[in-house]
Amino acid sequence: MEEGIVKPKSQRHRRVLEQRAPKIFENDKTALFIRGGNTSNIITTALQELHMMKKPGSILFKKRNISRPFEDASSIEFLTKMNDASLFLFGSHSKKRPNNLVIGRTYDRQVLDMFELGIENFKSFKDFLGEKCGIGAKPCLIFNSENFETDSELRRLKSLFIDFFRGPVVSNVTLKGLEHVMSFTVVDEKILLRNYKVNLKKSGTRTPRIELQEMGPNFDFILRRTKLASDDLYKRACRKPKAAKVSKVKNISRGNLGEKRGRIHMTKQDMGSLQLRKVKALKRKLPTANDGDKKTKTSD
Repeated sequence: MEEGIVKPKSQRHRRVLEQRAPKIFENDKTALFIRGGNTSNIITTALQELHMMKKPGSILFKKRNISRPFEDASSIEFLTKMNDASLFLFGSHSKKRPNNLVIGRTYDRQVLDMFELGIENFKSFKDFLGEKCGIGAKPCLIFNSENFETDSELRRLKSLFIDFFRGPVVSNVTLKGLEHVMSFTVVDEKILLRNYKVNLKKSGTRTPRIELQEMGPNFDFILRRTKLASDDLYKRACRKPKAAKVSKVKNISRGNLGEKRGRIHMTKQDMGSLQLRKVKALKRKLPTANDGDKKTKTSD
């Protein structure tokens, strides 16, 4: 048996290996929420509430895991491999780095990107009155700062946030199904995360009036440490298989709203040779010999 290839020992083991094997269209990504060796009340509450928002694609570890991802990521890679998860959020608390969150993702069972975020201000679900979003609601992600496009680290962090919070991939979303908005804003070197509940109000027309109500949890993050993959590795991780790419059809395109548009090429038409319907009443009669005899008789 070749090195690195695991041979299934039972039918159940075979099904597990098939489920974890690479696919053309991957399953929805699962996130691990891991508690460090020492945590604070803020970190514990933040992990629990973010886990509730990420459901059903999340796993929360209640036991403590003594690990330091930036010094040694082997324990994180082992946990993600055993739970078939590609996203993780590690929470810890220390005097040097209080209220610390490490968010990251893996590729080929190895850590791809990691960001260390410190929580400076936190508001829980309980600090806001009103209804909350249901479990499994797909959020609308909004990035309000140009720094997410100009800064290389923030651009990679934006990609990680989209991977982490986007939920299942769908082709269409109904207006009533859009009930959760997540807003990310960069202000004074801080990353502000705000969560809103979408309320649809009567407007007198078919389109309802939309109001946003803060529901929490809210975070004020500061960026501490980063560990980014090289450009070549990141490009290889983002590569799509040829079978997953939609083949381009000639002279057919899509608009901004997904409508299908087509272009037709025609040669120049000669209107003189255009075939029309033959109608008996419009047909021109040619003169005959009998018509000439009739004219002579009338002249006599």
